[in-house]
Amino acid sequence: MVRSEGEGAGPKKIAIVIDDLGNDMQGTKEIMELPVPFTVAVMPFLPTTKRDAEWAHSLGHDVLVHMPMEPVKGKKSWLGPGALTTDLSDEEIRRRVIAAIEEVPYAIGINNHMGSKVTADKRMMRIVLEVCKEKHMIYLDSKTTPKSVVPMVAQDLNFRTLENNIFMDDIYTREHIVKQALKVLKHVDDHDTTVVIGHVGPPGKHTAAVLKQTIPSIQKKAQFVTISKLVS
Repeated sequence: MVRSEGEGAGPKKIAIVIDDLGNDMQGTKEIMELPVPFTVAVMPFLPTTKRDAEWAHSLGHDVLVHMPMEPVKGKKSWLGPGALTTDLSDEEIRRRVIAAIEEVPYAIGINNHMGSKVTADKRMMRIVLEVCKEKHMIYLDSKTTPKSVVPMVAQDLNFRTLENNIFMDDIYTREHIVKQALKVLKHVDDHDTTVVIGHVGPPGKHTAAVLKQTIPSIQKKAQFVTISKLVS
């Protein structure tokens, strides 16, 4: 939502979400040391799933289930355990979503890991969002496809969702991540709320370092919040 001139909307807010925790990936420690509130998205059923969720929660951050979902391109083996794929029955989709939620301590919502195929599938997203609504959880659309049906299905269910605005590190080089940080600053200038997704793993240390460097500039323009603070 763009603020109109003269509108008293209060301080602008930015929510940083860091994906792919749960497997002791590179950059996890550096991310956890960031000096602002943020949100971690933790993959279920992995070696450090519980540790990473509990660690983030102990520092006052929000925790999401980073739900593995089938992409249009790519191998199912990349998804990790408990993934949602379009060949599953309604009952199995629901079972897997609930199992993933139960696996990630302190989870207040879900976002998608990959998922360009699943988030464009009305049947699947209706079940995912119904579970979120029943459990009073947030759904953050990572926006891995422009064909996402999440807004349409959410409207049908009278359920408010959030969506990612910028990927910090869709290309793993430090140079690209610095460019994305400039886009973040521009988005903050033009909007009341900004959601940014970064990752641990191959880009993790670069992402943590660039975020740490950019925090003072962002703080002049907006307040860092956890994702739940964007849902009124």
